[in-house]
Amino acid sequence: MFLSVFDMFKVGVGPSSSHTMGPMVAAGRFLDLLRASPFQAQGLRASLHGSLAFTGVGHATDRATILGLAGFVPETYDAVQAEAALTGIKAQKQVRPQGLPPLKFDPARDLVFDYDHPLTGHANGMILMATDAQGDVVLQETYYSIGGGFVVTEAEQALEPVLDARDATRPYPFETAQMMLDMAAKSGKTIADMKRANELSHMGVGEFDIGLARIWEAMNACIDRGLSTAGILPGGLNVKRRAHDIHQSLQAEAGLNLTAPHTINDWMCVYAMAVNEENAAGGQVVTAPTNGAAGVVPAVARYWLDHVPGASVSRIPEYLLTASAIGGLIKHNASISGAECGCQAEIGSASAMAAAGLCAVLGGTPLQVENAAEIALEHHLGMTCDPVKGLVQVPCIERNGLGAIKAVSAASLSMRGNGRHLVPLDSCIETMRQTGVDMSERYKETSLGGLAVNIPNC
Repeated sequence: MFLSVFDMFKVGVGPSSSHTMGPMVAAGRFLDLLRASPFQAQGLRASLHGSLAFTGVGHATDRATILGLAGFVPETYDAVQAEAALTGIKAQKQVRPQGLPPLKFDPARDLVFDYDHPLTGHANGMILMATDAQGDVVLQETYYSIGGGFVVTEAEQALEPVLDARDATRPYPFETAQMMLDMAAKSGKTIADMKRANELSHMGVGEFDIGLARIWEAMNACIDRGLSTAGILPGGLNVKRRAHDIHQSLQAEAGLNLTAPHTINDWMCVYAMAVNEENAAGGQVVTAPTNGAAGVVPAVARYWLDHVPGASVSRIPEYLLTASAIGGLIKHNASISGAECGCQAEIGSASAMAAAGLCAVLGGTPLQVENAAEIALEHHLGMTCDPVKGLVQVPCIERNGLGAIKAVSAASLSMRGNGRHLVPLDSCIETMRQTGVDMSERYKETSLGGLAVNIPNC
């Protein structure tokens, strides 16, 4: 199992890596398939299933699918161009992707939210179709958006064990936390050192360092935009952006002798909320490991840089590499998808990643890093995904803030010990997977249970 740091941290567009970035990527892959096909397609259709149907409107899945079929990609998404394209598509009832002739596509008719027929491969399923002049399907593919912007077909899911065999080409291939710890003990290297060596076995140093710097630049810029922007979030719940006002209040209190010690929690929260308010508004964010949980990892890093003596931005790569190693283990052995395992798989995973990264830059040993990740994940077990009105706003935005606080607490607790603890991270990850399997579908990003049905949203 090798998941690059650039797999776990992808620059893209909000509000959802599973519902926005994934479908946009899937649409792009389908266009590539169509370009290589001998069939001369005349039109396109799409159907959304499972969670993509139930919370698709709130998560902007319809917009993402339309834009993806028009040739937009998450990495270079431009909001102004997107709005203009959507207006044109709805008026002309066609898309014009590069390298293909104009294709008939009426969003009102050709994009279907299918609530009654979930697909078997994953809760986030979609079928993309190309049609001929008579409207008959000439090409069809099923895609699954499995969290964090990852997209696979059924055939690719079946090939996953074969693909894992390629890890043997990496100097430190580990599929479990215990393997990771054993390799660290044998080599004397940190988790970040091993992760970096794995990355550089298939990538040049310059390219890698530039890519990692871009990830942090995008994360930090997202925090700053969120802190400086006020207003009401889109979607109809009339949720007010709060990060701007909270940040101003915290700045006004800075230096006052009577400030309560727990105010530091507000700083952690405000950084995370700033990111997820940007995400809710459809801005540029970085999956960490998902959009819905995108605030935790950057918030903890920013807390460390702004409030911890001795912190240095030069060690951010160590933080990100350590965090991505933990995120990769969770994704490989359980899930980072709210539609598959609830919010424990999103906020829980993000908190574990941030806790591990913080512990590393605080000087923790690999054993302490593993302990920090386990503490953070353990205390998110059972967390449901129940977004009100299907929007990535309530309870998602505040939940990122609390995930950041738990991450810092977990790292601090682990540093008070020697890394020896009762529950291994591997066992905690497996428990999260089992809990997700047992969890009712109502609490897995369908908005059919929990806060989503107990809070008036119209």
